[in-house]
Amino acid sequence: MADEEHDDAGRLRAGVRSREAELERRLAEWVRIPGILGVPEHSQDLLRSANWLAAEFREVGFPAVEVLPTGESHAVYAEWCRAPGAPTVLVYSHHDVREVKPENWAMTAPFEPVLRKGRLYGRGSSDAKGQILAHLEGLRAHLQGTGMPTINLKFLIEGEEEGGSPHLAKLLEDNAERFAADLVLFSDTLLWHARHPAVCVSLRGMLSVHLEVYGPERDVHSGAVSGNAPNPAFELGRLLGLLHDQDGRVAVPGFYDDVEPDPGGLRNALADLPFSEEDWLERSETGAITGEEGYTVLERLWLRPAVEVTSIIAGDPLGVSRAAVPAVASADLSFRTVPGQRLEKIAEQLQEWVAGTIGDAYGFSLVPDLETAQEPYLTPDHPAVTVLEKAMTRGFNAKRAGRMGNAGGGPAELLGRSLAAPVLFFGTGLVEDHWHDSDESASLEVLMDGAVTLACFWDGLATMQWEKGDDDGHLRQ
Repeated sequence: MADEEHDDAGRLRAGVRSREAELERRLAEWVRIPGILGVPEHSQDLLRSANWLAAEFREVGFPAVEVLPTGESHAVYAEWCRAPGAPTVLVYSHHDVREVKPENWAMTAPFEPVLRKGRLYGRGSSDAKGQILAHLEGLRAHLQGTGMPTINLKFLIEGEEEGGSPHLAKLLEDNAERFAADLVLFSDTLLWHARHPAVCVSLRGMLSVHLEVYGPERDVHSGAVSGNAPNPAFELGRLLGLLHDQDGRVAVPGFYDDVEPDPGGLRNALADLPFSEEDWLERSETGAITGEEGYTVLERLWLRPAVEVTSIIAGDPLGVSRAAVPAVASADLSFRTVPGQRLEKIAEQLQEWVAGTIGDAYGFSLVPDLETAQEPYLTPDHPAVTVLEKAMTRGFNAKRAGRMGNAGGGPAELLGRSLAAPVLFFGTGLVEDHWHDSDESASLEVLMDGAVTLACFWDGLATMQWEKGDDDGHLRQ
């Protein structure tokens, strides 16, 4: 049996690798479309990106493909469901990309892809266009041996993920029957290491908060009032400094009350992953390791909640300084939550903390973005996880696959709740791919290993024993 599986993996790998040049060409072609979310002049590019992907699905052979308008962008839905009695899997990802600062890119201009040392550079190459093309190449390899998918496949590739997926809930509600699935495969995530595959089984939640601190009634010349006027930049800095205690813990009272200390028994699994501080610092380019005392780097990333400051503005950040005490100082905060925590409660705790901590000379406004907030998610104990784990060992030619989490956010909880289906995770991103940053890139080697993994996963799911479910129309293992 092991020899037969090895032969199958070898056949799939050969099929994927024979198309490496085509994978590079297609990814470069797609990266050239600047589908930047949130920039009005690129709204038409988002539609072009969706239409490009729709054509790719049709070229692979999907009999039903549609481009669906969602807010300021478009989603792509593709369906190939011609395997009666087999499970139905909905694959989720996104095609929109983040804003760029071209002046910070050194390898190439953001939308002029180049290949260097096995990496294709360009915005969206890894997050998440490369992940989607890994799916299509994996499906092509799967079809070489079957002619038709041996499971039922649905792809939902949205175009507003980088803005917090504000219209995804409505899209899922309006298409509940159409999108129904037995499993969701969430493909907007990272791997731990290119040579050490690990199955992602958790995703932290995300809450964005905008905080403004008010001082003078208007910007005032510092030479006229210096030493007497309340400067909101100082007070904002003081507040941000108090957000953590001396042990690196978030100092908001009650913040940790509902945290599950070891969701899914992951702590031991994380300890088994190969890790060194030197490797982590080199790949993440973070310069130093900080954070909550008593926890490892991987536990801080995937098991513990955190807060980050993503922007601070006060005074005259651009242009010539007016030498004035600013009337307003603002900061954007990003809270990452874990199973047990609830975002509305976190927002209330933060509101109370700021109100009780800010100085008497200052006013404030705190606005949590609950519309785009995303709850954390933990993959349930499901047989398909074992199938995915086995597929990863074959796809990455490894002896075993570990377990990991996702430090970022995403609509996994929304998908699982809306579709009443377990969510599994598989992606081909790496921390060194520079998501959301300059010189984003994707490793073609990792994309091909990911494609082989996916082909093996579809084969494995097709051979699982599934029973017809109840009136909900879902299968159960």
